[in-house]
Amino acid sequence: MKNLSQVNNPYGEDKVISACSIFGMMETSGKPISGEAAFKAVANMHDRGNGLGGGFAVYGLYPDFADCYALHIMFASQQGRHYTEQFLQSEVKVENSQEVPTRKTEGITNEPMIYRYFVYPKSDRGDELSDDDYIVKLVLQINDEIEDSFVFSSGKNMGVFKGVGFPEEIAEYFRLEDYKGYTWTVHGRFPTNSQAWWGGAHPFSMLDWTVVHNGELSSYGANRAWLETVGYKCTMFTDTEVLAYAIDLIMRKQGLSPEIFAKIVAPPLWSEIDMMDSDEKQLHTALRSTYGGLLMNGPFGIVVANHEYMIALTDRIRLRPLTAAIKGTKLFFSSEEASIRLIEPELDLVWTPMGGLPVIGKIGSLPSPEDSKKRHYDFAVI
Repeated sequence: MKNLSQVNNPYGEDKVISACSIFGMMETSGKPISGEAAFKAVANMHDRGNGLGGGFAVYGLYPDFADCYALHIMFASQQGRHYTEQFLQSEVKVENSQEVPTRKTEGITNEPMIYRYFVYPKSDRGDELSDDDYIVKLVLQINDEIEDSFVFSSGKNMGVFKGVGFPEEIAEYFRLEDYKGYTWTVHGRFPTNSQAWWGGAHPFSMLDWTVVHNGELSSYGANRAWLETVGYKCTMFTDTEVLAYAIDLIMRKQGLSPEIFAKIVAPPLWSEIDMMDSDEKQLHTALRSTYGGLLMNGPFGIVVANHEYMIALTDRIRLRPLTAAIKGTKLFFSSEEASIRLIEPELDLVWTPMGGLPVIGKIGSLPSPEDSKKRHYDFAVI
């Protein structure tokens, strides 16, 4: 990824400390909605960012190509684009391709070329991989082997739009007011311990799953080493990458629930496990033994999404802020309650999720006050 991973930092090499902003908005009826409210909400958290990274994930985005994998790819050179397009023609059926529409935006500089390709895996490719696993393999191969090229979004009927800038600048640059989707997730600020570059901004994604992350994973090295033993190649130079791959492994490939995902990445202490009843103790012991390498150390608040879910989770002792709220059929997650109140002043429900406990929104289903209280009681730290 020569050039794509160059520093793009107007402050030079100095580490610019600020707090990330994360925001999620889901219309659980499945009706596509404008992202204007999300733009306004994240702009209200401008001071949490530093202009070195922002981005959006949008679901329900491409109804005309809903069955295709939509590959969003950054190119640092025409040569990189040429080699990538040759590779795609040999490996998949390209139904449609186009440059992603953008506009000149103050504050956005050194932008790469960005194209999208709507593709199907070839039916006669001669392997035993599922279509999803084939696309994962293809994405990892491009990112690892083709110079000046980086696939940063690869799901069906969804897309990630991200870069170096404040999130409101990224929305303007990518003309996101022209799009609609039933779920929008947003991030402001670049990854904590890595260079500011276009591919290193959030959201991070693999197929339909995306994650935006506020915090820092001190366990990145151990998480990365574990994931590479099961076939994932980490190429993004940032801690949040391991969260995206862990989500893909646990919830897509292995079909485990959001609740189990939370127990793996934000588990209780062994001293707490020892005090659980027999069934819970057996479950947590098995998860810690099997997935010990995916325990995420450090402060974090995340919003995870795919076509069915939008999920929020913090670390076990809640070192990063997170607010959840409901208005009608809409579910909101945010780093600050004020940003939700700005777009929906009269909320039906607003609460602070408990550390290590996922709040799960689903198409056709909202978390209710009763469910929230029940889960808080059932999973309270002893």
